[in-house]
Amino acid sequence: MTMVHKEDDVTSAGTRSPWRIGTRGSLLALSQAGIFRDALIAAGHPAELVVVKTAGDLSADPVERIGVGVFTSALRDELIAGHIDIAVHSYKDLPTAADPRFTIAAIPAREDPRDALVARDGLVLGELPAGARIGTSAPRRAAQLRALGLGLEIVPLRGNLDTRLRKVAEGELDAVVVARAGLARIGRTDAITESLEPVQMLPAPAQGALAVECRSDDPALVAALAPFDDAASRAAVLAERALLATLEAGCTAPVGALAEVVESLDDDGHVVDELSLRGCAAAVDGSEVLRASVVGAPHDAAALGRALAAELLDMGARELLGATQPDTGSQNFANSSPMENLQ
Repeated sequence: MTMVHKEDDVTSAGTRSPWRIGTRGSLLALSQAGIFRDALIAAGHPAELVVVKTAGDLSADPVERIGVGVFTSALRDELIAGHIDIAVHSYKDLPTAADPRFTIAAIPAREDPRDALVARDGLVLGELPAGARIGTSAPRRAAQLRALGLGLEIVPLRGNLDTRLRKVAEGELDAVVVARAGLARIGRTDAITESLEPVQMLPAPAQGALAVECRSDDPALVAALAPFDDAASRAAVLAERALLATLEAGCTAPVGALAEVVESLDDDGHVVDELSLRGCAAAVDGSEVLRASVVGAPHDAAALGRALAAELLDMGARELLGATQPDTGSQNFANSSPMENLQ
């Protein structure tokens, strides 16, 4: 089926039909899709949100059981069917393998990718007493928290952001760790008691980034969305996801990565952009964390990600990740969706 290009779809009144933006129906998904819709409208492109229900939204099974693709496949099915023109994903949700049917036409400027602590009594991580109960849905976070050696009790956590914050407010947990980007997008940065620096906890690859996707056979729409792409965010995400793909690790694996475009001086004293990439692979029990970093040119982002992954593999990452994947029956850190894990 050929998708109608909305720029060419003109009503009898001479106005363009809005682009249909597909999104999941959670508060967070609606908020981040709404941010992009508003950016389109501000640029003169009429747009509206279309809520798409996914099988993952209706299931309480762990991600490992139902598969991460369930959260993106429904949106992609709607794209192929022509029911929506654009899908807005949390980039972390997308499979690392490219699908030629689709194009990531834009990666808007990334939100702060760091993880955030929300703790009782305004405490920061170092002030939580030994034995404090701290909730997280991600093996990556659990592994890095344990590696800090603070004696915290890590509690598997599920539910949307409001539910997680409420567990702290009501005293069920002493703290939770979530993505700062999610709190920012729903207007709840006031709840943050500490933004965790990457030296303490490397975020998930592509955390805080959005992927604006459309069909590859719609070149007019691909071109129209291109101005909303942020080059620095694209380079960073490309490097991080190349690392994840080379490690052959999924979104729930205890792998962290963070790339940033920074200014540097070349040999002639000229200011140039460099891409700094840090990565880690961890044992879920926190007994070992492998860390490495690399710096290179932003246009070599994917190659830098692969090179850093190769270094981690040489250090033993494959054996570490293969031996420490969480058991879905006894250590269910991934009961919520990847979207919620990201945020």
